[in-house]
Amino acid sequence: MSEGIVVIPTYNEIENIETIIRAVFSLETSFDILVVDDNSPDGTAAKVKELQAEFPDNLFLEVRAGKEGLGTAYVHGFKWAIAGKYEYIFEMDADFSHNPADLERLQVSCKNGADMAIGSRYSTGVNVVNWPLSRVLMSYYASVYVKMITGMKIHDATAGFICYTRKVLETINLDKIKFVGYAFQIEMKYRAWSNGFIITEVPIIFTDRTKGQSKMSNAIIKEAIFGVISLRIKKMLNRL
Repeated sequence: MSEGIVVIPTYNEIENIETIIRAVFSLETSFDILVVDDNSPDGTAAKVKELQAEFPDNLFLEVRAGKEGLGTAYVHGFKWAIAGKYEYIFEMDADFSHNPADLERLQVSCKNGADMAIGSRYSTGVNVVNWPLSRVLMSYYASVYVKMITGMKIHDATAGFICYTRKVLETINLDKIKFVGYAFQIEMKYRAWSNGFIITEVPIIFTDRTKGQSKMSNAIIKEAIFGVISLRIKKMLNRL
């Protein structure tokens, strides 16, 4: 058992899943992997089961009944990892938009005193590859908007490449997390920040997926816009 586990939520990631798993396991630092699959019709879970024969002690799979959203997949995975007593718990996409090699840098940041290390696209400018300008601007100014509403001094509030120490996830009430997309990422950071945890940003280069389909939707964007306001109101009313 490794001290760190990478939680990877999947839905129709058959084109990426084997490659990303092998990339993580090829790193010098040892990480376990938990794939949380939402019953992908393309056979993603079947491929993971096949790979478990090769990596029986380090590769784990949880298959849910259907597509329930990114946020709930991560919460499911976080609870599983907490029960497994992992010290460092990561969230990472399956599509190589996050470079697996950066897992080591995020873990080092937490070992050096951070409670939560964010793989940040915007802490040293704009480090995004292959996104259309409209999406870069939307993502960048979403973080500016979050800063204005919440007061958090985080450059990349919607980032989805993160290392948590176990105490952060044990302290946050995961049963209260209801958001799905960008709003989920914001809420996790806001709850950690509200509890006084040390949050650092580690600069990364984000590369848009080249295989598979993006799960972005207008509903996810709308949830983020109004979700930030609701988080701030709950904090003001001591109901967070």
